[in-house]
Amino acid sequence: MRPFETILDGVGRTPLLHLGRLGSGFPAEIFAKLEFLNPMGSVKDRIAKYMIEKAEREGRLKPGDTVVDNSSGNTALGLAMVCALKGYGVKMVVRDCLSPEKIKFLKALGVELVFVDHTLPPESPDSYNNITPRIARETPGGFYLDQHNNRDNNECHYRTTGPEIWEQMEGRIDFFLAGVGTGGTLCGAAKFLKEKNPGIRVVGIDPEGSIFFDYFHTRRLVRPKPYLLEGLGDEFLIGCVDFGLMDDMIRVSDREAFAMTRRLVRTEGVLAGGSSGAAAWAALSLAETLDRPARIVTIFPDSAGRYLSTIFNDDWLREKNIIP
Repeated sequence: MRPFETILDGVGRTPLLHLGRLGSGFPAEIFAKLEFLNPMGSVKDRIAKYMIEKAEREGRLKPGDTVVDNSSGNTALGLAMVCALKGYGVKMVVRDCLSPEKIKFLKALGVELVFVDHTLPPESPDSYNNITPRIARETPGGFYLDQHNNRDNNECHYRTTGPEIWEQMEGRIDFFLAGVGTGGTLCGAAKFLKEKNPGIRVVGIDPEGSIFFDYFHTRRLVRPKPYLLEGLGDEFLIGCVDFGLMDDMIRVSDREAFAMTRRLVRTEGVLAGGSSGAAAWAALSLAETLDRPARIVTIFPDSAGRYLSTIFNDDWLREKNIIP
């Protein structure tokens, strides 16, 4: 391993962990790709690097520009890392329920934050999804990354995450599960894996309150409801989510995701975030339904350090009626 020239050289090539204790007693084996070991601590480091560098090559992003997008925090952190090295400004629209740790990290990195009311209905012109393109247009030199609809997001995972999983598993995969936030991780990696083996079953994970689960199963749009899990689900259909690549979707509650997040620490010594807990819960739920050997691969997107005052705080969980 030679020394890195910049921190960006550390993006990708994350380890794959066999969750032998969590999945003990089942014929299926569960594996998790530890994306929180990227330099800025999440899977979103991949798209931050890939999408910015592609925009540079194509002349869409110019010196002195300000990158604008909306984020549940992880993409914002990845972009802050990339843009700090490349000299771009970063302006991020975030919901006002974002974890305090993420806010502190973003401020430390010099990101300009625009907070929006998370209770606004999706049709409001000032909602999370609607206000961002307007802010990008109003920002001098604003470059709208649009991680939710820009298929460069999917392309990144098609070219990096999918091949890494295939190589690390030596092509022996039966199920690939991942949470659906922007959809880029699941759909990009799934496209690669299904090209290698069409028999791999792809399962999306959606939080209660999001619209994706109902739309996948019924092709009807339901009204979204508030939920606490960060980084997964949405209130709109978005361009990076390709339902045609999914064979099934699993729905997870805040309570199930958070309980599993804390269980991961005790069983596997893995300090992961809430979306990782959701992924582990979905993978274990799938394993419980199988009566034959199978290999299940999922993604752990970020780490516990961003949720110490929420998921790992009993007082906060009681306040939110997650625990008695």
